[in-house]
Amino acid sequence: MNEADEHWIARAREGDATAFRRLVEPHARPLYGLCARITRDSALAEDAVQEALFNAWRHLQSFDGRAGFRTWLHRIAVNAALEQLRRRGRHETSVDAIDCEDDFLGDAAEEQPGPDRRALGAEIHRHAEAQLGRMSAIERTAFVMRHHGGHSLEEISATLSLNTNACKQAIFRAVRKLRGALEPLR
Repeated sequence: MNEADEHWIARAREGDATAFRRLVEPHARPLYGLCARITRDSALAEDAVQEALFNAWRHLQSFDGRAGFRTWLHRIAVNAALEQLRRRGRHETSVDAIDCEDDFLGDAAEEQPGPDRRALGAEIHRHAEAQLGRMSAIERTAFVMRHHGGHSLEEISATLSLNTNACKQAIFRAVRKLRGALEPLR
């Protein structure tokens, strides 16, 4: 943890809401992206981020620094996103419900020159998003944290309360399912 984080954490623990805001502000956008990929619904993602920030504020005294602040905050956000899914029911969100700036395949379709290539990119995107929607919340979360968030296996394991092998298996299953869904498009 860097000195700036330590400073803002100390001030926020004393009740300084501005310090807390400065501490979490750089994390808000990545948290939204993470929650959006997990919930696949922009409203649920916003709710999850708000809930995560509220919980982080309430439980800042319990942050012990063993994990980095980012890891701690992401763990709270993942739990909040999973809770949003449990509350609403996983199957209520549609594949097209989310419009995230940095969606699954990014701007890959736009970077390709002709209309045929763009159409293929859009088709790949639809298949990938549909497959992500069919994954279990654990598989999708582990995959998103690893391949979109760049989290280590240890961070993902801690966040999802899984041992490292179970975490690897969840990621492996997610990748295998995505490959299977995209195979017909080759």
